[in-house]
Amino acid sequence: MAEPTFQPPLPSPTPGTGTATFPPGYRKSVRTHVRHPLENLCLVLVILASFVVWSVAGYEVASAIIERREPDPYAVFFLVAPLLIYFARGQLYARMRLGGVKITETQYPEAYRMLVDAAAYYGLPKLPDAYVVLGNGVINAAASGHGFRKFIFVYSDLFEIGGAARDPDALRFIIGHEVGHIAAGHTSYWRLLGISGASWIPFLGSTLSRSQEYTADNFGYAYVPQGSAGAMATLAAGKYLNRTVDVNALADRATTEKGFFVWWVNALASHPVLVWRMYALRDRRRPGRLLWRPKHRS
Repeated sequence: MAEPTFQPPLPSPTPGTGTATFPPGYRKSVRTHVRHPLENLCLVLVILASFVVWSVAGYEVASAIIERREPDPYAVFFLVAPLLIYFARGQLYARMRLGGVKITETQYPEAYRMLVDAAAYYGLPKLPDAYVVLGNGVINAAASGHGFRKFIFVYSDLFEIGGAARDPDALRFIIGHEVGHIAAGHTSYWRLLGISGASWIPFLGSTLSRSQEYTADNFGYAYVPQGSAGAMATLAAGKYLNRTVDVNALADRATTEKGFFVWWVNALASHPVLVWRMYALRDRRRPGRLLWRPKHRS
């Protein structure tokens, strides 16, 4: 894959050390350096829509109290969202600590070095926790937080691709992607609270989510570009067939698969559809498309 032209080349970390030669101010700027150009606009729109939703909910509850009637349950739901989000994140973190295998210097040390490298590369002041959890066939990973603690978790079926006999760079990309979510601020409680009122609105919340996924992909690509193809191949065909996937053919279809339902499926999805995502990782001259399919360019 060619180096991107919409962003300058980034220095690569020294594998296993968490270090790299950074230009002055690099650690502070890297998080905005790879952010999708439309992410902040989407974020502002969702926050504004959330403010409208909360205002309506607050007015409904206040009116119900004055009129001595039952408030609309949806209005109550939105007003207690801060507590619901807090407890949901706390429960998730507890489940990771109680049921997941924590990645440490002695437990999966190769993956731990990947985690250290990614956190150092992105300039994180504190290393996030990382866990392997039972996948039962699910190929997925995620990042979250609770209080001042940040963490990522990788399902076991996806984690398996990281062995030396398989594709460790693909796992390195996955870890870089998830740590990128943390570095970009996507796991912040206040951010989630700010968008909670409107993240459920069709197209609006999902478009913000897709822009965040492109940003996290950019973090992963900046960290280990050679791992992007293997990671996407695994997401497409699983941990056994990933080596057989022609990722260029997958990316080529982004410009040819068209129609209303193609647009519809992507518009409602929390993640960019896979062929668009692979196309964006291959063509680094322009950011990933959020709503309209990529156009073929030589």
